[in-house]
Amino acid sequence: MGRLSGKVAIITGASQGMGEAHAHAFVAEGASVILTDINAQAGEALAETLGSQALFVRHDVTSEAGWAEVVGAGEARFGPVTVLVNNAGIIGPISKAADLSAADFAHVCAVNQTGVFLGMRAVLPSMIASGGGAIVNISSVAGMLAVIGTPNLAYAGSKFAVRGMTKQVAVEYGIHNIRANSVHPGYIRTPMMTAATGEDGGGAASGIPLGRFAEAAEVSPLVVFLASDESRYISGTEHVIEGGMIAC
Repeated sequence: MGRLSGKVAIITGASQGMGEAHAHAFVAEGASVILTDINAQAGEALAETLGSQALFVRHDVTSEAGWAEVVGAGEARFGPVTVLVNNAGIIGPISKAADLSAADFAHVCAVNQTGVFLGMRAVLPSMIASGGGAIVNISSVAGMLAVIGTPNLAYAGSKFAVRGMTKQVAVEYGIHNIRANSVHPGYIRTPMMTAATGEDGGGAASGIPLGRFAEAAEVSPLVVFLASDESRYISGTEHVIEGGMIAC
Protein backbone atom coordinates (compact mmCIF):
# COMPACT_ATOMS: atom_id res chain seq x y z
CA MET A 1 0.00 0.00 0.00
CA GLY A 2 1.35 3.42 -0.95
CA ARG A 3 1.41 6.41 1.35
CA LEU A 4 -1.40 8.02 -0.69
CA SER A 5 -3.53 4.95 -1.37
CA GLY A 6 -7.19 5.88 -1.53
CA LYS A 7 -6.48 9.59 -2.01
CA VAL A 8 -7.98 11.49 -4.94
CA ALA A 9 -5.80 14.48 -5.78
CA ILE A 10 -6.01 17.47 -8.09
CA ILE A 11 -2.62 18.79 -9.19
CA THR A 12 -2.65 22.03 -11.17
CA GLY A 13 0.11 23.12 -13.53
CA ALA A 14 0.90 19.43 -13.94
CA SER A 15 2.20 19.33 -17.51
CA GLN A 16 5.81 20.14 -16.65
CA GLY A 17 8.21 21.14 -13.91
CA MET A 18 7.21 20.59 -10.29
CA GLY A 19 3.64 19.67 -11.18
CA GLU A 20 4.80 16.84 -13.42
CA ALA A 21 7.19 15.60 -10.73
CA HIS A 22 4.42 15.69 -8.12
CA ALA A 23 2.11 13.74 -10.44
CA HIS A 24 4.66 10.94 -10.84
CA ALA A 25 5.25 10.83 -7.08
CA PHE A 26 1.55 10.78 -6.23
CA VAL A 27 0.76 7.94 -8.62
CA ALA A 28 3.77 5.99 -7.36
CA GLU A 29 2.35 6.34 -3.83
CA GLY A 30 -1.09 5.05 -4.86
CA ALA A 31 -3.13 8.22 -5.40
CA SER A 32 -5.59 8.78 -8.20
CA VAL A 33 -4.77 12.12 -9.79
CA ILE A 34 -6.61 14.73 -11.81
CA LEU A 35 -3.95 16.63 -13.74
CA THR A 36 -4.76 20.12 -14.97
CA ASP A 37 -2.90 22.60 -17.14
CA ILE A 38 -3.45 24.95 -20.05
CA ASN A 39 -0.95 22.85 -22.03
CA ALA A 40 -3.28 20.09 -23.17
CA GLN A 41 -0.82 18.24 -25.38
CA ALA A 42 1.75 17.75 -22.64
CA GLY A 43 -0.91 17.07 -20.02
CA GLU A 44 -2.61 14.36 -22.05
CA ALA A 45 0.73 12.74 -22.79
CA LEU A 46 1.58 12.70 -19.08
CA ALA A 47 -1.78 11.19 -18.15
CA GLU A 48 -1.27 8.45 -20.75
CA THR A 49 2.16 7.71 -19.29
CA LEU A 50 0.77 7.50 -15.75
CA GLY A 51 -2.03 5.14 -16.74
CA SER A 52 -5.46 4.48 -15.31
CA GLN A 53 -4.75 6.34 -12.07
CA ALA A 54 -4.52 9.64 -13.97
CA LEU A 55 -7.03 11.89 -15.70
CA PHE A 56 -6.11 15.08 -17.55
CA VAL A 57 -8.47 18.07 -17.78
CA ARG A 58 -7.45 21.19 -19.68
CA HIS A 59 -7.90 23.99 -17.18
CA ASP A 60 -7.22 27.68 -16.65
CA VAL A 61 -6.96 28.15 -12.87
CA THR A 62 -8.43 31.66 -13.12
CA SER A 63 -11.76 30.25 -14.41
CA GLU A 64 -14.51 29.56 -11.86
CA ALA A 65 -16.37 27.41 -14.39
CA GLY A 66 -13.16 25.55 -15.11
CA TRP A 67 -12.72 24.63 -11.47
CA ALA A 68 -16.25 23.26 -11.31
CA GLU A 69 -15.51 21.13 -14.37
CA VAL A 70 -12.28 19.77 -12.89
CA VAL A 71 -13.85 18.80 -9.56
CA GLY A 72 -16.87 17.28 -11.31
CA ALA A 73 -14.71 15.24 -13.67
CA GLY A 74 -12.55 14.04 -10.82
CA GLU A 75 -15.50 13.00 -8.68
CA ALA A 76 -17.12 11.20 -11.61
CA ARG A 77 -13.95 9.23 -12.37
CA PHE A 78 -12.43 8.59 -8.95
CA GLY A 79 -14.80 9.80 -6.21
CA PRO A 80 -14.60 12.75 -3.79
CA VAL A 81 -11.49 14.90 -3.99
CA THR A 82 -9.40 14.57 -0.84
CA VAL A 83 -6.17 16.34 -1.85
CA LEU A 84 -5.53 19.59 -3.71
CA VAL A 85 -2.08 20.67 -4.82
CA ASN A 86 -2.31 24.26 -6.03
CA ASN A 87 0.89 24.19 -8.06
CA ALA A 88 0.09 26.33 -11.13
CA GLY A 89 1.81 29.68 -11.16
CA ILE A 90 3.67 32.23 -13.22
CA ILE A 91 6.63 34.48 -12.50
CA GLY A 92 5.62 37.49 -14.60
CA PRO A 93 7.94 40.33 -15.61
CA ILE A 94 11.12 40.94 -13.65
CA SER A 95 10.84 44.67 -13.02
CA LYS A 96 10.81 47.12 -10.16
CA ALA A 97 7.50 48.36 -8.80
CA ALA A 98 7.58 51.70 -10.61
CA ASP A 99 8.03 49.91 -13.95
CA LEU A 100 5.35 47.28 -13.42
CA SER A 101 2.12 47.78 -15.37
CA ALA A 102 -1.22 47.36 -13.66
CA ALA A 103 -2.18 44.76 -16.27
CA ASP A 104 0.90 42.63 -15.56
CA PHE A 105 0.32 42.93 -11.81
CA ALA A 106 -3.31 41.83 -12.19
CA HIS A 107 -2.41 38.89 -14.43
CA VAL A 108 0.20 37.49 -12.04
CA CYS A 109 -2.17 37.84 -9.10
CA ALA A 110 -5.02 36.26 -11.05
CA VAL A 111 -3.02 33.08 -11.63
CA ASN A 112 -0.97 32.87 -8.44
CA GLN A 113 -3.46 34.17 -5.88
CA THR A 114 -7.01 34.10 -7.25
CA GLY A 115 -6.36 30.69 -8.82
CA VAL A 116 -5.41 29.31 -5.42
CA PHE A 117 -8.52 30.81 -3.83
CA LEU A 118 -10.80 29.39 -6.51
CA GLY A 119 -9.20 25.98 -6.15
CA MET A 120 -9.61 25.82 -2.40
CA ARG A 121 -13.20 27.02 -2.63
CA ALA A 122 -14.00 24.45 -5.31
CA VAL A 123 -12.69 21.41 -3.41
CA LEU A 124 -13.91 22.22 0.09
CA PRO A 125 -17.44 20.75 -0.37
CA SER A 126 -15.98 17.51 -1.73
CA MET A 127 -13.52 17.28 1.16
CA ILE A 128 -16.20 18.01 3.75
CA ALA A 129 -18.43 15.31 2.25
CA SER A 130 -15.60 12.77 2.38
CA GLY A 131 -14.71 13.53 5.99
CA GLY A 132 -11.56 15.56 5.46
CA GLY A 133 -8.71 16.39 3.14
CA ALA A 134 -5.36 18.05 2.62
CA ILE A 135 -4.61 21.24 0.71
CA VAL A 136 -1.01 21.90 -0.31
CA ASN A 137 -0.47 25.36 -1.75
CA ILE A 138 2.80 25.92 -3.59
CA SER A 139 4.01 29.39 -2.67
CA SER A 140 7.69 30.39 -2.91
CA VAL A 141 10.64 31.50 -0.85
CA ALA A 142 9.52 34.89 -2.20
CA GLY A 143 6.46 34.42 0.00
CA MET A 144 8.71 34.37 3.06
CA LEU A 145 11.04 37.31 2.45
CA ALA A 146 12.01 39.83 -0.21
CA VAL A 147 14.42 38.32 -2.73
CA ILE A 148 17.33 40.60 -3.58
CA GLY A 149 18.30 40.86 -7.23
CA THR A 150 15.05 39.70 -8.83
CA PRO A 151 12.55 42.56 -8.42
CA ASN A 152 9.00 41.34 -8.93
CA LEU A 153 6.34 42.96 -6.76
CA ALA A 154 3.44 41.05 -8.28
CA TYR A 155 5.07 37.66 -7.78
CA ALA A 156 6.16 38.43 -4.22
CA GLY A 157 2.77 39.87 -3.29
CA SER A 158 0.88 36.92 -4.71
CA LYS A 159 3.11 34.39 -2.98
CA PHE A 160 2.81 36.14 0.40
CA ALA A 161 -0.96 36.09 -0.15
CA VAL A 162 -0.92 32.34 -0.70
CA ARG A 163 0.78 31.93 2.65
CA GLY A 164 -1.91 33.98 4.40
CA MET A 165 -4.86 32.35 2.62
CA THR A 166 -3.49 28.93 3.52
CA LYS A 167 -3.48 29.80 7.21
CA GLN A 168 -7.00 31.23 7.08
CA VAL A 169 -8.45 28.14 5.43
CA ALA A 170 -6.64 25.93 7.94
CA VAL A 171 -8.30 27.83 10.78
CA GLU A 172 -11.76 27.92 9.23
CA TYR A 173 -11.92 24.28 8.11
CA GLY A 174 -9.89 22.38 10.68
CA ILE A 175 -13.16 21.41 12.34
CA HIS A 176 -13.95 19.43 9.18
CA ASN A 177 -10.62 17.56 9.36
CA ILE A 178 -9.28 19.61 6.45
CA ARG A 179 -5.65 20.63 6.67
CA ALA A 180 -3.95 23.37 4.65
CA ASN A 181 -0.23 24.00 4.42
CA SER A 182 2.01 26.01 2.12
CA VAL A 183 5.29 24.94 0.50
CA HIS A 184 7.93 27.56 -0.25
CA PRO A 185 10.47 26.39 -2.82
CA GLY A 186 13.55 28.37 -3.67
CA TYR A 187 15.31 28.05 -7.02
CA ILE A 188 14.03 24.86 -8.65
CA ARG A 189 15.30 23.80 -12.06
CA THR A 190 12.10 23.94 -14.10
CA PRO A 191 11.30 25.32 -17.57
CA MET A 192 9.65 28.35 -15.95
CA MET A 193 12.67 29.11 -13.80
CA THR A 194 15.09 28.63 -16.69
CA ALA A 195 13.05 31.02 -18.84
CA ALA A 196 13.24 33.66 -16.11
CA THR A 197 16.87 33.32 -15.02
CA GLY A 198 18.68 31.61 -17.90
CA GLU A 199 20.34 28.21 -18.02
CA ASP A 200 22.94 29.15 -15.41
CA GLY A 201 20.45 30.83 -13.09
CA GLY A 202 22.00 34.24 -13.58
CA GLY A 203 24.46 33.55 -10.76
CA ALA A 204 21.65 32.93 -8.27
CA ALA A 205 23.20 29.67 -7.06
CA SER A 206 26.02 31.67 -5.45
CA GLY A 207 23.53 32.88 -2.84
CA ILE A 208 22.38 29.38 -1.92
CA PRO A 209 24.34 27.68 0.89
CA LEU A 210 23.96 24.28 -0.79
CA GLY A 211 25.41 25.87 -3.92
CA ARG A 212 22.91 24.68 -6.50
CA PHE A 213 19.35 24.77 -7.77
CA ALA A 214 17.08 21.89 -6.75
CA GLU A 215 15.54 19.43 -9.16
CA ALA A 216 11.74 19.38 -9.26
CA ALA A 217 11.64 15.83 -7.91
CA GLU A 218 13.38 17.00 -4.73
CA VAL A 219 10.28 19.01 -3.79
CA SER A 220 7.82 16.16 -4.36
CA PRO A 221 8.59 14.12 -1.20
CA LEU A 222 7.60 17.12 0.92
CA VAL A 223 4.35 17.54 -1.02
CA VAL A 224 3.60 13.82 -0.68
CA PHE A 225 4.20 14.03 3.07
CA LEU A 226 1.82 16.98 3.49
CA ALA A 227 -0.84 15.21 1.42
CA SER A 228 -0.52 11.97 3.38
CA ASP A 229 -1.91 10.89 6.73
CA GLU A 230 1.63 11.04 8.10
CA SER A 231 1.10 14.80 8.48
CA ARG A 232 -2.40 14.51 9.91
CA TYR A 233 -1.64 16.93 12.79
CA ILE A 234 0.17 19.52 10.67
CA SER A 235 -1.93 22.42 9.43
CA GLY A 236 -1.65 26.13 8.82
CA THR A 237 2.13 26.03 8.53
CA GLU A 238 4.73 26.96 5.92
CA HIS A 239 7.40 24.51 4.77
CA VAL A 240 10.53 25.98 3.22
CA ILE A 241 12.65 24.01 0.75
CA GLU A 242 15.32 26.34 -0.59
CA GLY A 243 18.80 25.03 0.11
CA GLY A 244 19.36 27.31 3.11
CA MET A 245 18.67 30.69 1.44
CA ILE A 246 16.72 32.22 4.30
CA ALA A 247 19.37 31.18 6.82
CA CYS A 248 21.72 33.79 5.31
